[in-house]
Amino acid sequence: MGERLKGKNAVVTGAGRGIGRSIALALADEGANIVVCDLGGATDGTGADRAPADAVVAECHELGVKAVAHYGDVADFKAAEDMVKTCIGNFGSIDILCNIAGIFNIKMIFDMSEKEWDRVIAVHLKGTWNLTRHATPLMREQRYGRIINCASVEYAGLMPTVGHANYVAAKGAIVSLTYATAREMGQYGVTCNAFTPGARTRLFRDWAVKTVEAGLVSQELYDEWIKMETKKSPDESYTAPFIAYLASDAAANINGCIFSTMGASLGVWSRPEIVREIPRDWEKQGKWRFEEIEKLVPQKLLVGYVNPAPPQADRE
Repeated sequence: MGERLKGKNAVVTGAGRGIGRSIALALADEGANIVVCDLGGATDGTGADRAPADAVVAECHELGVKAVAHYGDVADFKAAEDMVKTCIGNFGSIDILCNIAGIFNIKMIFDMSEKEWDRVIAVHLKGTWNLTRHATPLMREQRYGRIINCASVEYAGLMPTVGHANYVAAKGAIVSLTYATAREMGQYGVTCNAFTPGARTRLFRDWAVKTVEAGLVSQELYDEWIKMETKKSPDESYTAPFIAYLASDAAANINGCIFSTMGASLGVWSRPEIVREIPRDWEKQGKWRFEEIEKLVPQKLLVGYVNPAPPQADRE
């Protein structure tokens, strides 16, 4: 057990299983006291079970730190506030916030219900904002804090997957929220970063199975995913040490970054940037004309562009 986080107090959401659990234990292993937040539901957000959070609390105690469980829903504004208050009430301060909780459901965008959209957005995006909203006034006052959010490689369109526009939209918004929080809170000694994990998790396995069941991918592609996952992706514990590092004083000057923790590799994402541009002097040349755009876009702006999802005649 290390002492790099000794005396620090952390709230970790989604901490009952998977990546959240591994992060909670990694922070505890460096001496942090932990509020283990987990509703204990299924991957689609249904149900509740206190056992996962209680089990992680017991594991934290074995590491010699203080830990308490919270069974609330991160999508509930008041419940999120109570998670932060639980940390203050039990440990005296909140120094670290890890927003890891998440769910998903499989539906093509043209079949997705409003409820299915709202629930995923509420857990991922609103849940991240809820905890951040309640933690930041306290971190601002103490002039110290570490906020770490969980994003996804799919927000950048790198995974050739379909059937969860709600999840991808939420993760992309979390990236933007991370940038905004970093800008607003950095002056107070509070950092905010995010990571895009890749590991053999319950969420990934359930998602892969349900995409096959929904007919969105073939059994052959599913088998290829599982084979690749088994060969290239370690379990979720590989991500956790890096998150413990981001939560430490060693990362005090790291703010507003989106990191990749794919397998055992570490990387940092670039921010969006304009890679090609057609300049125009609006005062002298006025508005673009349709015929100009029609000619210049393929010649100048989209050189080498390939449509990632062209129309298919056999699709209904």
